[in-house]
Amino acid sequence: MTKIVNHWIGGKTVEGASGTYGPVTDPATGAVTTKVAFASVDEVDAAVAAAKDAFLTWGTSSLAKRTTILFRFRALLEANRDAIAELITAEHGKVHSDALGEVARGLEIVDLACGITVQLKGELSTEVASRVDVSSIRQPLGVVAGITPFNFPAMVPMWMFPIAIATGNTFVLKPSEKDPSASIKIAELLAEAGLPDGVFNVVHGDKVAVDRLLEHPDVKAVSFVGSTPIARYIHTTAAANHKRVQALGGAKNHMLVLPDADLDAAADAAVSAAYGSAGERCMAISAVVAVGSIGDDLVAKIRERAEKIKIGPGNDPSSEMGPLITKVHRDKVASYVEGAAAEGAEVVLDGTGYTVEGFEDGHWIGISLLDKVPTSAKAYQDEIFGPVLCVLRVDTYEEGVALINASPFGNGTAIFTRDGGAARRFQLEIEAGMVGVNVPIPVPVGYHSFGGWKDSLFGDHHIYGNDGTHFYTRGKVVTTRWPDPADAPSGVDLGFPRNH
Repeated sequence: MTKIVNHWIGGKTVEGASGTYGPVTDPATGAVTTKVAFASVDEVDAAVAAAKDAFLTWGTSSLAKRTTILFRFRALLEANRDAIAELITAEHGKVHSDALGEVARGLEIVDLACGITVQLKGELSTEVASRVDVSSIRQPLGVVAGITPFNFPAMVPMWMFPIAIATGNTFVLKPSEKDPSASIKIAELLAEAGLPDGVFNVVHGDKVAVDRLLEHPDVKAVSFVGSTPIARYIHTTAAANHKRVQALGGAKNHMLVLPDADLDAAADAAVSAAYGSAGERCMAISAVVAVGSIGDDLVAKIRERAEKIKIGPGNDPSSEMGPLITKVHRDKVASYVEGAAAEGAEVVLDGTGYTVEGFEDGHWIGISLLDKVPTSAKAYQDEIFGPVLCVLRVDTYEEGVALINASPFGNGTAIFTRDGGAARRFQLEIEAGMVGVNVPIPVPVGYHSFGGWKDSLFGDHHIYGNDGTHFYTRGKVVTTRWPDPADAPSGVDLGFPRNH
């Protein structure tokens, strides 16, 4: 019997009432294993109403109560990390070790939320004028929403809701309909940790659910991670409805390799950053820019390593890379490789014909490596979101920086070099929000914020870290003047000497 994933509203499972369901496939077999209920406008409204009701008490609850619940949730998350990883593998396809790593990165933000008390401390200035004090505080917004992608069904929601609820907000999550089960498991663990009903809600669905969240007058802020076109739409629509928005978009992350770099280390980094999680991550390195004469040696080293990657089902411990999320996405990724030669690229490795024995109907694609890729090629211009690595050749550092800065994306980038001066110039001159120096995927730790520049971010706030706290709270400044107690009205004796 096919499993059905329903909504989580007001602290309990709520069966879908719209009559519309979406298929969830096992990417390794291609078989539909699950149906997920798609929410109607009324069901989204019910989730928002539950969150609004819960905010009346959660928003004024003590910080001690909130962090105590989050500490219990963290312990439950740690104890259930294998179970969550198994759900991710079954619906997304990534190998178990990658899924465990995803949960671990989400745990970092839960850790940050457990210590949110430090971030919420206000400021006080005394005697700014005679007997006048000025203080600043931060208060929660109310009901906030998160719309998250398929590639990290546990981690990306955990970039959002722990900080949101720690700061006193209530949360409505609309996860990807392609791999929804992890979000329901997380909701169950939050309930087990003692989170009051309605503080965290999950509604599944498509554009109907998304648009209702963007339009709903009781939703005060929207967080989004996904492709650039959708991020732009989310930002425009939510802002037009007077909401605070952080919308993280797509990427084309470059790795600049200078002639003095350790080429073995650079090749190792390029392979793990390009092909890890089958390239389905916004911080993947998808373009290597080789400077000077090192290009041939670097490509040879990358090829040697890439050819050894073991591709297979995510639940096979020997697999190093799993399938892609859907057949449609697999075919789109393949089209970039199939058209590369006609656009002037040299196809070093072509993974489009790859399959796995016994799993022939899975969404398989092998490793692809394209060399001497012109900047006009679609394989370079588009975010492929698959295991395809482009290598571009330039003569100088300056030419490489200009090439990277010409990209409309500015999510992450990296430089590989032994020269500290070159690295320092790069981190100042490059137009990207996250920079790695001999680190291929510079995803910040939880207490720093994640976010790109240009078409990789819409809105003023990055996600998690200090920016996350500021996004989910608003500032208030209080100016206070109290009369001197010695000037109390006649007949009121506070025990102070009279001034007159």
